[in-house]
Amino acid sequence: MRFPLAHGNPACHPSSPAHFRMHKPETLLDDLSADVRKETALLLAAAVAEGLLGVAAAFVTARIIDAVVFRGADFAVILPWLMQLLGIAFLKAMIGYAGSQFGFEAAARARRSLFARLLDQVATLGPVRLSGTATGDLATTLTDAVAGIEPYWRQWLPATATVAVLPVAILLAVLPVDWRSAIVFAVTLPLLPMFMVLAGRSAERANQRQWVSMARLGGHLLDAVAGLADLVLLGAAKREVALVARTADDYRRETMKVLRLAFLSALVLEFFATVSIAVTAVLVGFRLLWGEIAFVDGLTVLLLAPLFYAPLRTLGTERHARMEAVAAAERLADFLARPTHRRTGGESFSAGAAVSVRFDNVSADYGDGRLALDGVSFEVRAGEQIAIVGESGAGKSTLLSLIAGFLEPSTGTILIDGRPLESLDLDDVRRHIAFLPQRAFLFDATIAENVAMNRPGDVAAALKAARADDFIARLPGGVESRLGEGGAGLSGGEAQRLMLARALLVPAPLVLMDEPTAHLDAVTEAAVGEAIAALSIGRTRLTIAHRLRTVEAADRVLVFAGGRLVEEGAPAELKARGGAFASMLATLEGEGAA
Repeated sequence: MRFPLAHGNPACHPSSPAHFRMHKPETLLDDLSADVRKETALLLAAAVAEGLLGVAAAFVTARIIDAVVFRGADFAVILPWLMQLLGIAFLKAMIGYAGSQFGFEAAARARRSLFARLLDQVATLGPVRLSGTATGDLATTLTDAVAGIEPYWRQWLPATATVAVLPVAILLAVLPVDWRSAIVFAVTLPLLPMFMVLAGRSAERANQRQWVSMARLGGHLLDAVAGLADLVLLGAAKREVALVARTADDYRRETMKVLRLAFLSALVLEFFATVSIAVTAVLVGFRLLWGEIAFVDGLTVLLLAPLFYAPLRTLGTERHARMEAVAAAERLADFLARPTHRRTGGESFSAGAAVSVRFDNVSADYGDGRLALDGVSFEVRAGEQIAIVGESGAGKSTLLSLIAGFLEPSTGTILIDGRPLESLDLDDVRRHIAFLPQRAFLFDATIAENVAMNRPGDVAAALKAARADDFIARLPGGVESRLGEGGAGLSGGEAQRLMLARALLVPAPLVLMDEPTAHLDAVTEAAVGEAIAALSIGRTRLTIAHRLRTVEAADRVLVFAGGRLVEEGAPAELKARGGAFASMLATLEGEGAA
């Protein structure tokens, strides 16, 4: 299993010039078309070639019918023409099949390119900036919206290519055969796109409303499923079902509006195309009756008339695919246009066994003016074990987010090994950080894949160091046992030990922890604590501490309150001082006992 991020692909990089052009959905579609330029060119060439072969088939068919009906030609005479018609039909079928394959390949490659950009944007925004985005809304954006752009290549682009080339080619072919019919074609052709635009404007607005309704429905449904246990326990399940039902009904109404307008647009196109063909047929019929045109020429014009209007009729039909793609691209473009403040081109970062961290008058806000950290200054020496304590909302998680680069300080400087973090390549810095959260997140993959995460290393040794090899040995598949999403099938302690193995696989000089033993029983906590101690040897570690045992194992404690660093020092020293840390000890002791 792979866990791809597009950091290495300049074309998929949010800081590339293409990214900053993504202000309009059409621009996003153009950028993706540039990513699949070869497939798109082959697709358009196949669509045009297929249409031109249809024109050639009409000419040959008219001559065969004229030879048989009016000239009494025998089979030997028309055999070459029949072979030509058979060859054209075979070639047309092959080109049509190739065109469909090019369309699927272009759509698939565009989808992969878009997924890479979206995943790169998710990784760049990070958990802090995405915390205000509903999980269901994000999932809908990453799935349904991406799927919604595929018809743009498979349906819309071939239609635009044929409508740009085929009517002109037919007009030039008809002009020397019957200039009067060519004039009828030229006069009636502009009527179709005019009525298509008039009928399609309302459909496009309705399609955009439909996408909003679908995104809302998808978000509600996914969030409701994710929180199903809480909804049932709180007695709110029926209310949520009613909310989802109302949202689904809104989506149904918007969908019916889109279909009604789409059918109306198609009806208008079919009506005017049919009238135009009928006018051509009547004029040709009268002129045949008066002897003003040869039968073979008149039949050729009549066979070409449907082909002349067919591209515009197809374009009107496929316009719905374009509207759906534009509505989906608008949603994707908004997400890709979110500011990330990503730094590129920074200095490469290399470190030894441990690194130092220094905060120099650092402040950070939540984006709404409220300060999460206010003028914080401290220094962590290389190899030091630091515990960070404080009430909820004191700024502890913000501090770790700043070190990991998920947030930028509004004022002040963060230094890693004496170098400003803002001057370093952020991806390079993160490769030197191991992070252990309170709750483990494991993917729907094997144990080995969850630990390795596409990185080289000795998985077995990492599992042994994390004290995870004992319970893995009891599983039927060992390290190849497949886990459910979120570590389904494992206990909390077992999942946490896999997270430790993931951190131990590649030695990182800086370890950030958010009390990884907070939700474990005493026995499991002791086992995990031993593994953490092994992980921390010779490394710099900062841990958000909720347990007394974690605090006592630290070299130094940083005490936060209201976004400020109010105390720092060794645990015994702070306890004897009787300040803010001493008043928190009762809470820490209670949590440790629990």
